[in-house]
Amino acid sequence: MRKVLLSLLMLACMGLAACSNTVAGAGQDITNAGHAISKSAQ
Repeated sequence: MRKVLLSLLMLACMGLAACSNTVAGAGQDITNAGHAISKSAQ
């Protein structure tokens, strides 16, 4: 039982790490798009 709980905990942590990378990547993409719009407006 202990091994099963430990495995589930590790999977949950890996899922959270993947989610944060995705959100950070989306934020970076939005920032890059904003910079491109600013440069084209100038």
